Amino acid sequence: MKKEIKKKKILKITVIALLCAVAAGAAALFICSASVVSYGRSRIITDEKAAELEDVDCIVVLGCLVKSDGRPSDMLYDRLVTAIGLYQSGAAPKLLMSGDHGTAEYDEVNAMKNFAVDSGVPSEDVFMDHAGFSTYETVYRAKEVFCAKKVIIVTQEYHLYRALYIADRLGLEAYGVSADLHTYRGQNVREIREVLARAKDLIMCIFKPEPTYLGEAIPVSGNGDLTEG
Repeated sequence: MKKEIKKKKILKITVIALLCAVAAGAAALFICSASVVSYGRSRIITDEKAAELEDVDCIVVLGCLVKSDGRPSDMLYDRLVTAIGLYQSGAAPKLLMSGDHGTAEYDEVNAMKNFAVDSGVPSEDVFMDHAGFSTYETVYRAKEVFCAKKVIIVTQEYHLYRALYIADRLGLEAYGVSADLHTYRGQNVREIREVLARAKDLIMCIFKPEPTYLGEAIPVSGNGDLTEG
């Protein structure tokens, strides 16, 4: 009987400890997320304010899903339209399309550049970052590979917070313009994933690991056609 009571007490203590650990982990995640959101929100500006900025090196467009026929998904379409509008308003002289081109079968960046060129942007003003495999890597490479010092980042607002936080921690002056032109299916799931991503990138920004690829510098002040491939 005493052994049974002891086992129940141990089980109860174990369950309580696990619940406390889960609660602490969840609290830590939301604290990290809140810190990232708080900073990022302070750097988001309107299209009009973006056009008034001076000495902006480029507009960084964060990649997103490209359909099998090469057309941008709804979210990416809105990012591209927003970025091209900023370019046309004189907010920056160059566009930097950053996304996943890790295989020959899947190519975000050429689809992004083609969209911009078809919209009237000169090809030499559109740079492609073929190794923007994550938000962290995109921002890191914008600074270190493309030699940008001051940028405007374009993506949906929930994503902007993290991108702007990363830029600050990596020493890149950045402002964000939201590309929320529509309501997007599956947004609730993205918001949950983003809480985890914010915590992950907060830690990444502490240790500052190099991205998957660095390579030689390609200053964004030059000719974007050098990034063809």
